[in-house]
Amino acid sequence: MKIKAILIKNFRSIKDVVLTPSKFNILVGQNNHGKSNFFEAIEWFYNGKGDIFEIRHCDASSDEEVEVEIVFGDVQAGIAHITNEENQKKLRSILGDSDEMRVKRSSKSSKDRLIYDQSKSAWKKQPMGADSAFNNGIPRFEFIEATKNFKDVSAYKNTTPIGQMLSGLVAETLEKDTEYQAFVAQFERLFGDQDSKVRQALNGLSDSVSKYLQEQFPDCTKINFSVTTPAFDDFLKNYNTELDDGVVTKADDKGDGMQRALMLSIIKAHADFRRSEALGRSFIFFIDEAELHLHPTGQRHLKKSLLDLTTGDGNDQVFITTHSSVMIADGDQDASQTFFRVSKDDRQTSIEKITRTEKHTVVYDLLGGSPADILLPANFLIVEGPSEVKFYNSIISRFYTDKPDIHIMAANGDDEAQSQSMNGLNRVFVPLNAKPIYSDRLIVLCDKPDPEKQSRFDAFKKNNGHLERNNQLFLLPCNGLEDYYPPLLIANCTRKDKGKKARWMGENITQQQFESEMPIMAEALFACWRKAFFTDHRRETESIELQLEVTEQ
Repeated sequence: MKIKAILIKNFRSIKDVVLTPSKFNILVGQNNHGKSNFFEAIEWFYNGKGDIFEIRHCDASSDEEVEVEIVFGDVQAGIAHITNEENQKKLRSILGDSDEMRVKRSSKSSKDRLIYDQSKSAWKKQPMGADSAFNNGIPRFEFIEATKNFKDVSAYKNTTPIGQMLSGLVAETLEKDTEYQAFVAQFERLFGDQDSKVRQALNGLSDSVSKYLQEQFPDCTKINFSVTTPAFDDFLKNYNTELDDGVVTKADDKGDGMQRALMLSIIKAHADFRRSEALGRSFIFFIDEAELHLHPTGQRHLKKSLLDLTTGDGNDQVFITTHSSVMIADGDQDASQTFFRVSKDDRQTSIEKITRTEKHTVVYDLLGGSPADILLPANFLIVEGPSEVKFYNSIISRFYTDKPDIHIMAANGDDEAQSQSMNGLNRVFVPLNAKPIYSDRLIVLCDKPDPEKQSRFDAFKKNNGHLERNNQLFLLPCNGLEDYYPPLLIANCTRKDKGKKARWMGENITQQQFESEMPIMAEALFACWRKAFFTDHRRETESIELQLEVTEQ
């Protein structure tokens, strides 16, 4: 059983979000934008704990329900792993042969979870009774908060991963061990046999205490101090975790990075232990700020380790939030990995899938949004504002996925801001005092300047004459992107917000419309690719291959 979709309404900052996850899911975004709220919504789905008045979205009215719905797939295989046959029958009575199950918890009755009966088009209360019983029939939820520390995982309690593993493994081993059975027999003889010196000493103490107690309560004639055989759990309460990395040290004395890595390792081992115990039951891991305290090298190892949890034919899924560019930049985005951008605007959190063409932008934002922080893309296209970025990214992800990865950078201003961004890039990428590596490559796209800004724009072109000479400067014939869209699209678009309009235009324009009716923007994009580093590298590779063919002939 696995999660196919998550739908959240009115939970904290999340007003209305639908997320379609894969096996490995990474959520990125700035602080206080709602990443943790997403995780807490899933936690609420599983345990129902929380004051509705505190978790309801601040803009939601009292009659608007808080809802978290999860759509599970591969349900029939999951039902087969439920050990209670009666609960299997109860679920199948609602789901029939369907391999999909919709389950939700809402503020209307937060103590209950409902299952959608497709045959009757109605929601029904889950049939297993207690929440815990139902949770045993769906993927096990493991939530590792950013604030969770090593002791939360490693302390010996029946609720901690290490406690459950140790008690389970030791119980199974001791029950079959003849030495332990002999120990129990010897213990019972020492403390229970009346001929034992230990028993005689305890009896003497009992008689002494009884004498003084009878002075106050004459009817109390006998006190007996008995010692029961200790449960094997009692032997484990004083265990210690030690690490040997050249020097044997208690885990509690290690640094935060090592402790967090060890904590996640224990949780992974716990998953393996519970998976075998649960006869193939799947897990979902939610890890808040997974990279916390880890060096970039450690982050890479952690990501690989977490990816390993989702490989193979199983249905285990991993969800992590991160502020780390390493988690985004490392590795290719394939079917097993999905990246999501979490952002908040006007007190509402949105969660949107990040396309391959947007990865550079995300890494750029994660690293601070300064040209000095940018990793090396193939080239830069500097535009005036975020609307152009959104429009271009939509176009690229739909029509030009085979092109080099470029970074489309919003100057958030006019030609003056674009000049500052361009100069900033050139200053940053000057290796060993050589010529700026993007100076002859980056593309600048400007709006037609207003009359009062014409003289400043002319000065910008004069000071950067190489831009026109090298065909790196492109100028729209109008004052903004909104006036440059194809008239037919403008007539059909009802979006008022510039950003939403740009995204809608990018999602609805055809490739032919873009190239024929927005030729300047199209040519600016093509020029950026022609001048990209990857293009030159490919030409060099082709040239070398051609020379090899000639040599061989």
